[in-house]
Amino acid sequence: MTKNTLKIALSAIALGLMASTASFAADVPIYGSQLMTNQERIEHRNKLRAAKTAEEREQVRLQHHEQMQVRAKEQGVTLPDTPPVQGGGQGRGMGPGGGMGGMGPGGGMGPGRNR
Repeated sequence: MTKNTLKIALSAIALGLMASTASFAADVPIYGSQLMTNQERIEHRNKLRAAKTAEEREQVRLQHHEQMQVRAKEQGVTLPDTPPVQGGGQGRGMGPGGGMGGMGPGGGMGPGRNR
């Protein structure tokens, strides 16, 4: 492989990783998102990213929850009373299994059998 080919391949991999990270952040569910415009979703995510502490993020979520409850009532739509659980310290909404396939404790690729 020539140096230029290697550089192109590594650049493509890096771009792919950056794109997948950006799209993952965009996939995190937003309470009441069906009542929001795309621009409102972007602004809400930006507010969450700008929050410096977990308490600030929770405050942004609670304010958003209240706004969506009001909007839902105005539009005659029913939303759940409580916002979805946000991560629980495990990072971006991942449950106990974590990411990459969601395998829980004891899952994944172990030493396996020698063949």
